[in-house]
Amino acid sequence: MIEINNLTKVYKLSKKQMQEQKTKKNMKKAVDGVSLKASKGEIYGLLGPNGAGKTTTLRCIATLLKPTDGNVSVCGFDTVKEGEEVRKKIGFLTNEIKLDPQFSPEYMFKFFGRLHGIDDKTIKERQEKLFSYFGIHDFKDKKINDLSTGMKQKAAIAVSLVHDPEVIIFDEPTNGLDIVTARSVTDYLKQLKEEGKLVIISTHIMSEAEKLCDRIGIIINGKKVTEGTLNEILEETKTSDLEDAFFQLYKEHNVEEV
Repeated sequence: MIEINNLTKVYKLSKKQMQEQKTKKNMKKAVDGVSLKASKGEIYGLLGPNGAGKTTTLRCIATLLKPTDGNVSVCGFDTVKEGEEVRKKIGFLTNEIKLDPQFSPEYMFKFFGRLHGIDDKTIKERQEKLFSYFGIHDFKDKKINDLSTGMKQKAAIAVSLVHDPEVIIFDEPTNGLDIVTARSVTDYLKQLKEEGKLVIISTHIMSEAEKLCDRIGIIINGKKVTEGTLNEILEETKTSDLEDAFFQLYKEHNVEEV
């Protein structure tokens, strides 16, 4: 359902960014020739250190960024040529996407439901299902601005899933959440998988990826250095857990360009 072929994304750096990154080059390859396929009914995890290219890859899938080279398709639709069709198929959540602080979770849910062209009856049914699961009913009428971090994240997840998308893209889904809220989120991702959805997430939490992901792709310095099931990656690296496997790959492939 997601197919990425030789995805490359190049950014032009300002002088300040060049100084911060300690480089003399004014161009940076955030993603460098990444290819992967992910299918419905699975959770695919993109792992890597900060700045590895995980978020850029997800944003290209979600049509928020255009590839410099290569192409991405979602459910058979090209993300550049058929972006509107892609957006109908996906739900995208990142910590940088904030709900309007002056409105309530219920208002935002209905607003985005209508934006997706969903009738009021279906919106009500979806709201009951998602609000009940995430325990949003107790604060559905409060302003987003008055909610805790966990409450805001739950509301944002519900809003991103209002249209019952076939593909769910989560960038660091449990980042900054308490352990109880984080568990409710990961459990729901498993439930979406059981419903036949494709879930693709980025994370740097190795234990989360071990428990959650059917297949894993590891990105270092914009390049995919390995891909497979947990057991396949452990066998490839001759290690006993994902953290050890990751550090071994990191040492092998983390060659900085100056």
